[in-house]
Amino acid sequence: MSETRDPRPRRRRLLRAVVGLLVLLAVIGYFAVQRDSNGGGGAPFCVAGADPIGAEETSATYEMSPEQAANAATIAAVGVAKGLPDRAVTIALATAMQESALRNLDHGDRDSLGLFQQRPSMGWGTPAQITDPVYSAAIFYDHLVDVPGYSRLPLTVAAQKVQRSGFPQAYAKHEPDATVLTAAFAGGGTLNCGGPAPAGPGDPARVQADLIRIFGKDGTHTMSSQAGQAGQAGQAGEAGRNSGGGSGAPEAEVRLVEKKNGGEEATRHSRAMAHWAVAHAKTMGISRVSYGRHGWVGGKDRGRWQDKGGAGGKDAAHYAGPGEVRIFMAR
Repeated sequence: MSETRDPRPRRRRLLRAVVGLLVLLAVIGYFAVQRDSNGGGGAPFCVAGADPIGAEETSATYEMSPEQAANAATIAAVGVAKGLPDRAVTIALATAMQESALRNLDHGDRDSLGLFQQRPSMGWGTPAQITDPVYSAAIFYDHLVDVPGYSRLPLTVAAQKVQRSGFPQAYAKHEPDATVLTAAFAGGGTLNCGGPAPAGPGDPARVQADLIRIFGKDGTHTMSSQAGQAGQAGQAGEAGRNSGGGSGAPEAEVRLVEKKNGGEEATRHSRAMAHWAVAHAKTMGISRVSYGRHGWVGGKDRGRWQDKGGAGGKDAAHYAGPGEVRIFMAR
């Protein structure tokens, strides 16, 4: 006599699978809508790419959170400020991607801390120093340049000579993504960051102090900060350009201008500063960044840089001139 199986448990399992799939698709759809919102006000995200500012993305990209982007931007900016080649920046970024996933950790193996999981007990510095991204990046580079021929070594070998990791081959897998990040922050690429505009005001003195701390007495730029009053686009000349945008709200500005005959070094610094500002917009209250013909505005244009044409239009007060980086904050 054959046994008749109850089909209901099978139907219930199938129903649960269908419901689970529908929930997953709904979640994916939600984030897709958030990411593609015209105002760029969805969930915060950043995308680095090797394509120039304003170009459509056609090459490799790397997506990350604003926290990761800010840390990556700082690591790259410190390398640029030290005058190191792109290869050094790529090695540093790949190392931090492996050690901390570009997060400034307050824990790790034994007493390891920070972006590079450096250890106070091994002479890397105090816990406060190691968890300072500027310090930790700078001391990593200081050790890296002491490695003979580091730029010609395989990335995993160069990183291991600095880190002395128990898993030396792990750095290699991050090299392609680290190369994309290097192009975005130190080369001719770009960083786009979407999400809502900063909710709070920014502090121009803090932004200027952080840039000075990274770039030191930058011989390629002049730097100034000021509080302006938006909505004064009718003013003529430089005063009108300094006034801010057409929103009618007070703004503060940090302006960096390349010195004459600065050459490629000045351009490299400008790109690093502009993308550093975009990466730190969320935490530092930066509402917009202009660099040359292009501008980035928090909460707009899906977080992408836009070609502003250099002059004219209702938002002309925010445009940057050739060799300028302008960083705006709400007051």
